[in-house]
Amino acid sequence: MLAQARLQRSRNELCSLLKLATPIIIAQLANTAMGFVDTVMAGRVSPQDLAAVALGNSIWIPVFLLMTGILLATTPKVAQRFGSGAHAEIGPLVRQALWLALAVGIAAAVILWNAEIVLVVMNVDPVLIEPAMGYLRAVACGFPAVALYHVLRCFSDGLGHTRPSMVIGLLGLALNIPLNYIFIYGKLGVPAMGGVGCGWATGLVMVFMFLSMLWWVKWAPFYKQSAIFSHFEWPQWTVIKRLLSVGLPIGIAVFAEASIFAVIALLIGGLGATVVAGHQIALNFSSMVFMIPYSLGMAATVRVGQALGRGEPREARFAAGVSMAAALGYACLSASLMLILREQIAHTYTPDKAVIAVATTLLVYTALFQFSDAIQVTAAGALRGYQDTRVTMILTLFAYWGIGLPVGYALGLSDWLGPASGPSGLWQGLVVGLTCAAIMLGIRLARSARKRIRAVKMA
Repeated sequence: MLAQARLQRSRNELCSLLKLATPIIIAQLANTAMGFVDTVMAGRVSPQDLAAVALGNSIWIPVFLLMTGILLATTPKVAQRFGSGAHAEIGPLVRQALWLALAVGIAAAVILWNAEIVLVVMNVDPVLIEPAMGYLRAVACGFPAVALYHVLRCFSDGLGHTRPSMVIGLLGLALNIPLNYIFIYGKLGVPAMGGVGCGWATGLVMVFMFLSMLWWVKWAPFYKQSAIFSHFEWPQWTVIKRLLSVGLPIGIAVFAEASIFAVIALLIGGLGATVVAGHQIALNFSSMVFMIPYSLGMAATVRVGQALGRGEPREARFAAGVSMAAALGYACLSASLMLILREQIAHTYTPDKAVIAVATTLLVYTALFQFSDAIQVTAAGALRGYQDTRVTMILTLFAYWGIGLPVGYALGLSDWLGPASGPSGLWQGLVVGLTCAAIMLGIRLARSARKRIRAVKMA
């Protein structure tokens, strides 16, 4: 009977997790599919356009993740207040988070607008710098809007209401395709821009998503109790500082992982458009696959945060464990399919045989790190629910920058450990770094859960 009760409890938690996570997964896949559409449509123009989009992505996506990671502090704080029934505290919190989003969004846009120095320092082929910067500056125009969107989305997710982000994400993807067609190929009186046109399409979709979420949150009855728009408030540094104390470590940790992929793209930028394009295909597909465990981690943040708000730390630990088990089960499936279908995957992106050969090789390493990636991202999501973010940041930085990148550089671009193996060696370093992150974050999560349980016992 005890075993049956535990099994039923696990099933109930898994159902609750998937009910929360499924709209997040669809929303994240829709957002990532925009990058897939950009890559495929730019790749049909020329390898140079594909490489320019790849280089642009290697810069703006890490900056985007740093920005949105900072704003992710909104989710656990809203979730804990919702779980404890302190609804009156949610509106003031979200209003201050919106001020933070505006500031961070503008700062991120300025960084992208002046990112040419990064491409120059990394010895990127000069032919690719101009189109890559055109793409980046177009995307930058949408950053303030998408930062504001992200706070409203985190607010909604924290309440356990994840459907809006799914609907708006799908609408954004549907809009991105015709906008890409118009700007890339020059339709309806718009000049043909090639890969740069992908940037303008992405920027406009970001603005659309913010306006849609703003309308939804303002008028849907579900959000009335939080009274976000009941009155105007100027920025309050004390509240914003508390948001930053949780959000900045999250942003840095997310940036640390994403920037490793970006640095690899920049390091191989001098190896030619074919290698860069093959790397971009492997990276883009792995990013789409990654969205499911990432979404499970976001759902874990909400489940853990709401359980802690109710004063149930054992339920919080159980929710974290079920989330990690679900992510690991998914990793088994994704890794298997990736190994079997890697050539077909690469062919979906481009007909170029040389690019396909590079991408097929790199997809093997992508399959290998599915397990460690699933564990580390879900553990990080659960730790956000505990608002345990500073140590998570330190562990993540050490795993990626202290272990993964040096190992990848030694294998791929030096003769320290044998003949340099190029992009394959760099991706082998990713496998090592992600594995170390998974082990360390898993241990940290177990300790944080035990600490909360002990605190309740002693109270």
